[in-house]
Amino acid sequence: MKKVFSIVIVCLFSFVGVKAQLSSNPNKFFGNITTGYNVDAGGGVPAFYQLWNQITCENESKWSSVEGNRGNFNWGCDNAFNYAKSHNFPHKFHALVWGAQYPGWLESLPASERYAALINWFDHAKTKYKTLPMIDVVNEAIGMHQQGNPMMKESLGGEGKTGYDWLIKAFEMAYERWPDAILIYNDYNSIRWDLDNYITLVQTLRDAGAPIDAYGNQSHELSDISESELKSALKKQQDALQMPMYITELDINIADDNQQKAQYQKVLPPMWEAPYCAGVTLWGYVFGRTWVDNSGLYKNGVERPAMKWIKEYMATDAAKNAAGPLPGAKKEASIYIHPASLKTAKNDVLPIKIRARLATKTIEKVDFYVNDQLVETMTEEPYIVEYTAKKTGWNTTKAVVTATDGSTYERYGRFNVLSSSTKHAPYNDVVPELPGTIKFEEYDKGAAGVAYNTASRSTTTLTKDGQWMDYTVDVTEDGSYYLEVEVASSKNTGMFHLSEYSFDNLTYLTHFTSVPNTGSSSEFQTLRCPITQPLTAGRHVLTLLIDKGGFCIKSLTFKPTPVIDFPGMLEAEDFDVCSDGIDIVRGNEGFVLSNTAAGEWLEYILNVTEEGKYTYEATVSSAASGGKFTITLIEEDGRERSLASVTVPQTGSLDTYELKKGNIRNTIKAGQQRLRISVTSGNFNIDNVKFYITGTDGISTLEAEAPVAPAYNLLGIPVGEGYRGVVIINGKKVLKK
Repeated sequence: MKKVFSIVIVCLFSFVGVKAQLSSNPNKFFGNITTGYNVDAGGGVPAFYQLWNQITCENESKWSSVEGNRGNFNWGCDNAFNYAKSHNFPHKFHALVWGAQYPGWLESLPASERYAALINWFDHAKTKYKTLPMIDVVNEAIGMHQQGNPMMKESLGGEGKTGYDWLIKAFEMAYERWPDAILIYNDYNSIRWDLDNYITLVQTLRDAGAPIDAYGNQSHELSDISESELKSALKKQQDALQMPMYITELDINIADDNQQKAQYQKVLPPMWEAPYCAGVTLWGYVFGRTWVDNSGLYKNGVERPAMKWIKEYMATDAAKNAAGPLPGAKKEASIYIHPASLKTAKNDVLPIKIRARLATKTIEKVDFYVNDQLVETMTEEPYIVEYTAKKTGWNTTKAVVTATDGSTYERYGRFNVLSSSTKHAPYNDVVPELPGTIKFEEYDKGAAGVAYNTASRSTTTLTKDGQWMDYTVDVTEDGSYYLEVEVASSKNTGMFHLSEYSFDNLTYLTHFTSVPNTGSSSEFQTLRCPITQPLTAGRHVLTLLIDKGGFCIKSLTFKPTPVIDFPGMLEAEDFDVCSDGIDIVRGNEGFVLSNTAAGEWLEYILNVTEEGKYTYEATVSSAASGGKFTITLIEEDGRERSLASVTVPQTGSLDTYELKKGNIRNTIKAGQQRLRISVTSGNFNIDNVKFYITGTDGISTLEAEAPVAPAYNLLGIPVGEGYRGVVIINGKKVLKK
């Protein structure tokens, strides 16, 4: 087998600080899990640190254990994490995304809110643990290993262009927060019954450029495997994946002492001595206190024969000197080969970026190979190659990063060249400009699977689940935008979102937008979809993904987010940026911010024409009491200055709107300002907020073209819209200019 990664002999964690630990190997760890939420097992069993030099929480760091009640975080995993730090060995966070042991409240949320909840979960974990050595980013995602996988898949963007977008997104989210952590995909039956599916999944993540650093074999299914079958499976995995491997949850569930010992003798040495194995973690060690009945290694405080043999084996030269890919359980190199697409047409140009980062060293150069042929040597970022694909079928790639100290690090990947010669290009070779309107059927031309998937250029053909289309566009100016989509449907089950597959991230530009029943598949209605982050000027390839089909689309219109004149009316949907989970729907004869949730926020760009004190009138609705939101100004240094705290009244239903009035606390200066609305207690709608400037005489100022209610002069006589002067509107004096 060819070399797949360089070994840097640097021990950043000491695994040999306590001589009684089973492993003294500096290149890999031999770990275990907590026992019934405790680190030390008790009952006559030696203390954890006397046996193991790595720890994983069995349950304490799973999402359901931490956030069983929404918004309340219980970090019981602190015990294990602090224990590991005090004994100078690594811990692993297990697990961020899993289709089991997630909070029960998640199932009642729509897809966009589940996505926001996942972002919130990642953010709280990052706030709690600013650095982590290792993370099981995704656990057990193959097929129906877990009943919650379809929900998790939908929550994170579905299959998308790669078939595994939802998993790629999870790894990108983890890398954004913990770039120096070893990011692992973990699954079971990966050595035996699901070996090929497992390889395909991990290989696709790697080939797509996802920031995955290692693969984890749980190894629960090995109680009767032969040594030859195990070695063959491990070799097949490594030949295909060529990255570090962990044995993450090893147990041998055999009641007979001698048979258990014999099975450990078959499986542990091939795993441990593999040079690509970065560590082995057993899944429990006390008889009767493991998830399966007979896997314990201590029974009534006494070592079983398997445990005695493990001690003997770990003291051998073979165990002590076995090479490993990540000495000290530390990741020095983050290298990910990211082609613009996993598939390309023959003779088309495929841009490829090598995302390369060293934790403590400086990069001298990056050598990039295709099919073992050197394509380019790069010494400056960005490390981007434009490769003309000629060989059909799978092409192998390799990036070799050389540091200034001469050490090297490698990463492998693949892309698939189709026999089709239809190049990926804009429809009719004309690139539309944004802002502007694109007809739905005018998506890019090219090969199926490269420019589109199961798409039709007919606006009367119903969309399909998993359909997607690329649109090459030119954005004329940097700025914030929103998207209006014309849809028609005879049911309310459709859903779509807009993404951009950039070299550095998979970006969801809109939330997962539900398609309402418009009456029929020929009766079109416009949906407003905020683009959640600014677009930069220049060329973009935007991808429209149909998460759930069965509806028609006519057009996509991109408009710049308006700058809001102040005093004046702030429409809730006219925000510049927002948190995840925001829903904009039709309501109250326009668009409204709908069904808010605590923690959501929106920011608006204001053009304040007059310095002074202000009042507000918020048009809101709520079926229950207790809704609250705050209004703040974002200062240049990022600090928030409080303007108002608004309690939303119970209006009877989300479709019944009332005015909520109040005063702005602080003087607002003239000029461009950034205003934030933050939901502190949700389940209400906001249509708009009107702002009036007030003088010392209690008279507000209102521009004449925007009366908000019937007006009366000071004698109580109704006046028309053309009247100028002091009037009474809603019981308040207003100066109409």
